[in-house]
Amino acid sequence: MIAEETLVKELKSKDTQSHAFEVLVSTYKERLYWHVRRIVLNHDDADDVLQNTFIKVFRNIEGFKGDSKLFSWMYRIATNEALSFLKQKTKKLGVSDIDYQEKMVENLQADVYFEGDEIQLKLQKAIAKLPEKQKLVFNMKYYEDLKYEEISEILNTSVGGLKASYHLAIKKLENYLTQD
Repeated sequence: MIAEETLVKELKSKDTQSHAFEVLVSTYKERLYWHVRRIVLNHDDADDVLQNTFIKVFRNIEGFKGDSKLFSWMYRIATNEALSFLKQKTKKLGVSDIDYQEKMVENLQADVYFEGDEIQLKLQKAIAKLPEKQKLVFNMKYYEDLKYEEISEILNTSVGGLKASYHLAIKKLENYLTQD
């Protein structure tokens, strides 16, 4: 694994940019795919958002100042791309965010890329009902096992606020999952 500082330097140099970008994509594509997939819930949409994310990373690498980790910067781009994608989709379809998320969860059963069982499906339905910030925090903490400090960098919010959002998300999920 190449050091992050070296990778950033190589990404900014015209001579090494192409190879460095291949390394970047191979290093982060799976993690970013699953991050995006948990937001948009559809394989094809996740692929599209991921492609847009890497295009933005490539085009904007010169503006990366190193104030945060490269990983956090890319996650922020991926998160924003996924949320923008959802907003465009719901606007185009003329439905609310919640209605769209519930429809996408229902479609998971027919999705050949979804490998979950009934419990996983019920959890996805519960997560879809969470407010956007709680959903993001829950997914990053529960599925990706990110530290609050990392999530704070990605979402540009306080650690205290994230802990409160995660706690509220857990309570709401427990309530939903224990109802019959």
